[in-house]
Amino acid sequence: MWVDGAPRVSCVTPVRRVAGREVTTFEGLPPTVAASWASALVEHGGSQCGFCTPGILLRLAALADPSDPVRVDQALLAHLCRCTGWQTVREAAASVAAGRPAPAGRDVAAAARRARLEGGTPQRVGSAPALGAGGFADDGAPAGALVAVPDGDQGYAVAPTRAAARAAAGKVQGRSTTAPLVHPVPVPEGEWALTLATTWVEPAYVEPDASWCAPGGAPAAPLGNGGAFGGKRHSPVAADARRLADEHGRPVRVLWSREDVVRRGPKRPPVAAGIRPDGTGVLRLGVPGRPLAGPAWEGALARVAQVAPGLAVEQVEVPGPPVSLDLRAALWAEAAVLVAAVAHGPAGPGRSRLGVPVEVVAPSGGRAVARCDDDGGLAVEVDGGDPLDEVVLRSYAIGAAHQALGWVRSEGVAVDADGAVLDLTVRSFGILPARAMPPVAVTVVRSGGRPAVNGSDAVFAAVAAARWLAEGLPPAWPVARAGTSRR
Repeated sequence: MWVDGAPRVSCVTPVRRVAGREVTTFEGLPPTVAASWASALVEHGGSQCGFCTPGILLRLAALADPSDPVRVDQALLAHLCRCTGWQTVREAAASVAAGRPAPAGRDVAAAARRARLEGGTPQRVGSAPALGAGGFADDGAPAGALVAVPDGDQGYAVAPTRAAARAAAGKVQGRSTTAPLVHPVPVPEGEWALTLATTWVEPAYVEPDASWCAPGGAPAAPLGNGGAFGGKRHSPVAADARRLADEHGRPVRVLWSREDVVRRGPKRPPVAAGIRPDGTGVLRLGVPGRPLAGPAWEGALARVAQVAPGLAVEQVEVPGPPVSLDLRAALWAEAAVLVAAVAHGPAGPGRSRLGVPVEVVAPSGGRAVARCDDDGGLAVEVDGGDPLDEVVLRSYAIGAAHQALGWVRSEGVAVDADGAVLDLTVRSFGILPARAMPPVAVTVVRSGGRPAVNGSDAVFAAVAAARWLAEGLPPAWPVARAGTSRR
């Protein structure tokens, strides 16, 4: 929102501080201003799910000079866009500053098909999502619905308002921690050319899990307009909303806070692996409680076998938060990174391999080549079969590159000895802000006659491998975050 024309983060601004002042929300923007920004964001792929876009739009529309990339990056420090990797948002700002109109004639239906392939769930493309009208989970809840918020490990506090429900649940604001990250899975014994250990990583989708349901009705899906990187695929909120609505005989909104998402939502599982020069080795993943089994586990093993047939996969029980193989390229990306990296020789101090192109072919058939350049930039080639819409494919490729760079360099969540998550704020996850994101040059390959397939997951794995090579192949990720330890 704007307060007396200056941008402020509404969710942390007490009402008492705006008493008697002029408050402008997104809906208060002049229609021509909102339309020009929405058009630019759509043109450059600067809005995917659209959940964060209205706040970003208000922030950037307040800038005197949105053509200045330094000022744009500074303005974006108060925001998180997990989808786009920031670059396309910068490009949209430059377009607005230059007064460039969006080109006509784009096939929005084809763009939506590409977005569905990349995100794994239906996604609208156009001005409506960019203006916050993507149809998010809680948007259609009826007035007067009860509100349920988590209370304890699995229960809910239900009340007429969100404030009352939070008070009944004894809601305590989440904090960051100074506790070090840990790498809980032991590296398998053996003589290895390379070893790698990772920690828990938060998917960090921006729209928290939510649903609502009327008694006897169908609950709203928690995926409103985007895939949440697989993190909501088995979210319990829809079933919880149906159950609570039937119990109370009234519509119920189930709303998770950021802390609830971090405590209850799945993480990328930590792994530890060793690989020999010939590509054989062992890949271990840490799981809390019962071992993973069933079709999801069998599917994950099959995908690993496609990209790294010489790696044996093991499960190791470790105390920690829930994990999921639904998250972006989980397990097979780690395997592909190991295979790609070992092909370029042994690790060691001073063995950075800047400029080395790394190719990954994903189980989907998508292909990517990534290279970290001497000037700090990143070059990516992506082949997703029929591009359908190059703007969307490019945007997803840049977003995947952003996520991969953070995974290797800075991302992780700290847990205590019992496995409880300690890092409960977005700023504590180690996600790269806009000013830390290098430029990404994307080349979209036009594969004649090949059907469209997901391409951004291959980019994710290829960029991770290229960044690891550029770092000199240190044995633990994240490589550039202080305060890590082995358990």
